[in-house]
Amino acid sequence: MSEKFLLKDELFNPPKVHKIASEIKAVYTAFDQTSFEKKTLQKFPCLELKERIYHIRDMLKKYLPSEYREAVIVLLQALPNALDNMKQDGDFGDFIYAPYSEYVVAYGCHEKYLDFSLDALREITKRFSVEFAIRSFINSFPNETFKMLELCSVSDNYHERRLASECLRPMLPWGKKISLDYTEAMKPLENLFYDDTRYVTRSVANHLNDISKFNPELVIRTLKRWKSSEKQVLKEMDYITTHALRTLVKVGNKDALSLLGYIKNPPINVTNFSLRTSNVKVGETLVFSFELMALLRAALLIDYSIHFRTKNGSYTTKVYKLKKLVLNKNEKIRIEKSHVLKANMSTRKLYLGEHKIELQINGKVYISEVFNLYI
Repeated sequence: MSEKFLLKDELFNPPKVHKIASEIKAVYTAFDQTSFEKKTLQKFPCLELKERIYHIRDMLKKYLPSEYREAVIVLLQALPNALDNMKQDGDFGDFIYAPYSEYVVAYGCHEKYLDFSLDALREITKRFSVEFAIRSFINSFPNETFKMLELCSVSDNYHERRLASECLRPMLPWGKKISLDYTEAMKPLENLFYDDTRYVTRSVANHLNDISKFNPELVIRTLKRWKSSEKQVLKEMDYITTHALRTLVKVGNKDALSLLGYIKNPPINVTNFSLRTSNVKVGETLVFSFELMALLRAALLIDYSIHFRTKNGSYTTKVYKLKKLVLNKNEKIRIEKSHVLKANMSTRKLYLGEHKIELQINGKVYISEVFNLYI
């Protein structure tokens, strides 16, 4: 049996700790590299991912110069070269540098260090995104931090530009809440929606998707204005629009569907929906099929949702994308889909009993069927 994959061991492990220790030693000869590595790794077996980040941060505090600025200068000098700024897309960078921004937050989120700390975060984000760490500065020093983020939004470096959107998202996953008003936080997006880097525009779209959950009208109005400005090429503007409206589409928002070229009640007939079996074993596949016929030409956005039974007998719903297509008048199509109901999913635990699947087209539910999950 293969060993279970653990993300914490992939991101924070002895080779990674040795990597940063060697980089620090190269610029700070007084650094006790051997002791740092030993003491850091001793606690790893009993620590989860975020706990390892904080533990490395605390070990850095112990082994770096006691004065905050001196310690951060060492960390900045030890950083590797910035991530490739010529790509059209990108990633977070190496997670092993996450403790560096946490060090800045823990020991430098003070007025006397403010400019120095914000400059440090701008450098670190070119190696690993500081979107989580900087939210503490947004809450403690909103005006100064926001001014810095506005500068990031027009930076030549796309990692800084992405930061100006991502760290201000009102519903950033795993991020602490920020007190800055979401309409104020949208301002840097005016510089970012016509960016030529997908890593940036994806963040802009995610930012709008967050806002759509509590102010859909603002998001739809903003997207219309951006499109009419013609600052962004049409293909990328379509991507931003589709990605930003995904939550509104799932709940059948009429204005969002219209902006994407779909109508809420398309001229179609849906027939012969069937489940291959209404009893599905955990680990096996739910297979369903159906037929569509267009009474008039129709653009269709086809999704399906599964209402998963929870431990207490209630239900939680997940919407899945199925197909986008255009049917001409009297055109027919048969669609079949297989959905594997895996055991021990990292994102969801399956419970036995009655579940429900629904077919949704242009935001409207057409079919609802029950199936049973067993072992």
